[in-house]
Amino acid sequence: MATSQTNRVALLGAGPRGTSVLERLLANWAAERVEGSTLRIDVVDPYPAGSGHVWQPEQSRLYLMNTQSFYPTLIPEDPRLAPPLAGGSFDQWREARRRDGVGLNDAEKAELATLESDNFPSRALYGRYLRQTLEGLLERLPDGVEVAFHRTLAVAARPAADGFDVELASGATLTVGSVVLALGHIESRLNPEQRSFKRAADEQGLLYFPPAPPADVNWQGVPDNEPVLVRGMGLNFFDVMGQLTEGRGGKFVEAGSPGAGVLEYRASGREPRIIAASRRGTPYRAKAGLAGYYPSSITMRYLTEDAVDRFRAAGIQPGFDHDLWPLLHRDALWAYYSTLARSQPAAIKDPAQFLADLEDALQPHAHTTAKWESDVGDLVEKHVVASRRLNLRGLAAPLAGRSFASRRELDAAITAYLDDDARRSALGEADPVKMAIGALHTGRAILKSVVADGGITDESWLAGLRGWFESFVEGLASGAPALRSEQLAALARAGVVSFVGPDPKFSVDRGAKVFRAVSPWVDDAPVEARTLIEAMSPANRVGINLSPLLEQLMADGLVRTKIMMGAEGTPMQTTGLDVEPHPYRPLAANGSVTERMYVLGLQLSASQWGTAIAAEAKPRTGPAYASGQRTLRDADEIARSILAR
Repeated sequence: MATSQTNRVALLGAGPRGTSVLERLLANWAAERVEGSTLRIDVVDPYPAGSGHVWQPEQSRLYLMNTQSFYPTLIPEDPRLAPPLAGGSFDQWREARRRDGVGLNDAEKAELATLESDNFPSRALYGRYLRQTLEGLLERLPDGVEVAFHRTLAVAARPAADGFDVELASGATLTVGSVVLALGHIESRLNPEQRSFKRAADEQGLLYFPPAPPADVNWQGVPDNEPVLVRGMGLNFFDVMGQLTEGRGGKFVEAGSPGAGVLEYRASGREPRIIAASRRGTPYRAKAGLAGYYPSSITMRYLTEDAVDRFRAAGIQPGFDHDLWPLLHRDALWAYYSTLARSQPAAIKDPAQFLADLEDALQPHAHTTAKWESDVGDLVEKHVVASRRLNLRGLAAPLAGRSFASRRELDAAITAYLDDDARRSALGEADPVKMAIGALHTGRAILKSVVADGGITDESWLAGLRGWFESFVEGLASGAPALRSEQLAALARAGVVSFVGPDPKFSVDRGAKVFRAVSPWVDDAPVEARTLIEAMSPANRVGINLSPLLEQLMADGLVRTKIMMGAEGTPMQTTGLDVEPHPYRPLAANGSVTERMYVLGLQLSASQWGTAIAAEAKPRTGPAYASGQRTLRDADEIARSILAR
């Protein structure tokens, strides 16, 4: 531990990542404080500390988290780390506040009254957890620690004697020994097409909503009853959908037998006519109804810790497509067909023999890559009825290869898909499709540990992991709660929502003063609207972020974007900063380490995969699942490095 009298650190960003570093600084200081020394922590963020920008408690309660109550935590549960001074997981906080209601408003109490461990909380409520957890930490500050909060933006960090001068938008300057970049989601420049749409909207009197965090958008500016084009059908789409329907007074009610998962929408009369478009033509698949984050019936048989250890022991840097995906592909196949045999045995001729033969065919070292896939295909064709055979790639693109005579026909097909997907989610671990996806989801946790910090080749990262697998697995395993699919189907039946079709092309007709969209797979006239909404967040790419701080750091050569070598040695700019791992310090333009500066969170996206998700409470044990609380261990490493100076 440091022997200097004063250690001063600036945390630039006060959302969950910055708060994690603060928590770890306090915990490690309390555990190993040197008598007579002091610690000064300056926390800089224009948004309130704890919740930061994304998780503000004041936002609409229609915005739901993408994980259930039992999942997220701000506080580590690793006995190897310094013990926390206060706080616990979100689920522990949920139970405590449900009993005592301390510090909650009426809306928060009402949500907690019905919120169970396996339900999806609102982002607003999670923001309240973050703020109250921070407040609990501040009430237990160790001796010698002072924390100051600055509700403004950091615009520069320039090297000074033994540290940095951090310049704030307020005009003040903080002289500190260390700086932590925990910037989170920041605004980015529009791409050329988006800029052209914005310019056309300004010139033609149209409405264009560029990518933005949903809570930042003035949804009342979207006109009632008019057609509105919405581009993107990922998680942000459901936020847009909610604000333009329930947010305008509409109601969803159960239709038919209670609990059947079929809803009816009762309009308020203020809804726009939403026309939704995405590359796939459909939204992400809904999450399965599970008691845990991963299916309890899924045991990884091929992409395992032993398999990962074999690569390490042999000194092999695995390729994604060649080494890792074939193992995960096997796990997905086994999960699907073993579930099918258990839940729908009539779909398989001699299920016991089929599973025995399948297990033999899936052995990783028994066949060449081409041979095992061929053997499995022959086996499935022999034993499994055609309607129950798995098309894994097709799960993420349910409309692929189909054409439609009209948009009415397309709408009916998508509504049927949504109903079917919600039904499968309700079956949970009894549904073969959801268990194949569950295997991919479980494997994703293992992959995060394998690929971190250069664990796979650059070419594999660019062409395999980020090139095709990321969008594929997100479309399957990162979807919204099944309730959202049920609601979207109800809106489609009510005529409030319709769809454009796969591979849409967007344009502006300046003569007619409208935005247009058309799908090559739908034989119908283009759809037209005077409003276009981009249902997506700003791009997480440091090279195009609109951050005065990042721009200054890059211009001064203190940080640089990570470059990877693609196919045939082509250099390609990645999304994140170039850093030296553990603790993550940025590399300067000349390749040297920028000492006393650290990076945590989204700007590590070129060194870690899946940086946006929260830390997992009670993660699975084992090195291969270490990604569950990795962000908290990273925060701990940063804190200990700072305090060791």
